[in-house]
Amino acid sequence: MNDFHPFGWYAAKMAPHLPKKAFQPVKSRLFGGLAYVGLVIAGILAVSLFHLHPVWNLLISVVLGFSFAALGFLGHEILHGTVVRTPWLRDLLGAIAFWPLCTGPKLWRKWHNASHHVHTQHEEKDPDAWPSMEKLAKSRLLSWVYRIPFPIRAFFSFSSLSVMFTLHSVRMLFYFFHDFRWKNRAVVLFQFFLPWATWLGLLWLVGWEKWLFAFLLPLLVANTIVMSYIATNHRLNPLVPVNDPLANSLSVTVPKWVDILHFHFSHHTEHHLFPAMSSKYYPLVKKHIKQMWPDRYHEMPMGKALAALWKTPRVYYEHNELIEPKQGHVYGTLGNGLNPDRIVHRELETEKQPRAAKKRAKTKKAAGQENL
Repeated sequence: MNDFHPFGWYAAKMAPHLPKKAFQPVKSRLFGGLAYVGLVIAGILAVSLFHLHPVWNLLISVVLGFSFAALGFLGHEILHGTVVRTPWLRDLLGAIAFWPLCTGPKLWRKWHNASHHVHTQHEEKDPDAWPSMEKLAKSRLLSWVYRIPFPIRAFFSFSSLSVMFTLHSVRMLFYFFHDFRWKNRAVVLFQFFLPWATWLGLLWLVGWEKWLFAFLLPLLVANTIVMSYIATNHRLNPLVPVNDPLANSLSVTVPKWVDILHFHFSHHTEHHLFPAMSSKYYPLVKKHIKQMWPDRYHEMPMGKALAALWKTPRVYYEHNELIEPKQGHVYGTLGNGLNPDRIVHRELETEKQPRAAKKRAKTKKAAGQENL
């Protein structure tokens, strides 16, 4: 698919078909957040104050992790201004919702709202985009990582989902810190360190064993849930020259009850079309997308999307394909030949174009094989 359109083009054509209330804040979403805050407080108190059997503590940890993740999804919605629009209240509620994930509202809006949404799947400007062959060739660390055999790398990549959101948040703090004005840097640091201070304070109060079940295990569960969505949002899609949500985003399907409890976070293409709209209305947006652009819309079950991620590498070749540098295996992306039901690759060496030799040399350099 080469005929790209910016998200405003789609939004302008679809908006007349949507009710006016869909563009208004939905304050009732806060009731769901209040329920999750209650679960979190009750779970932490139960683990901290009672001597429960480890099995019960483990079950409570899973519920806490699910609640941490759901609060993060609500915080994401709040900080887009779709729940309340008063800036100080938006940031306060967003900070509370993101507290378990230890991400501050000012950093999140800079990283996610102002950078990721504006430059989605742009190789240089999207902080969440994966590297191309050109970037891989310039990085010794990435070149070393991609010498590791693909199956081993895929295993560790999926294992890292349990910590990746937390690690990426820390990376974004360093990445964007100098972009903030001096007067805002102290605020960004305060918003980042205060949640960590409270969780470390909990450690001091209850000890390692109870803290493991009250915070650490729930954080790992929350990371896994959140990153399972984030990993499928764009990583099977191509890098694009135009911020086209139907080309650069994927919506996944999950059981309806999960979708409700996760505030419709699965509707990611819809979110990139209307980021200032409450996710309450995304099922309606999906219905209209399927009617107006059925051949451009990408959607698949969460399990199938994760399986496709496992079977494909995360380095872009020519922007619209994925490549395994060590072996020279090239895979399609969504809209560019990727069939999630039958993932196959082609050999880079079979190309006959005049620049194929140059590309092969660049591939070997990126994989650290130039002297082999």
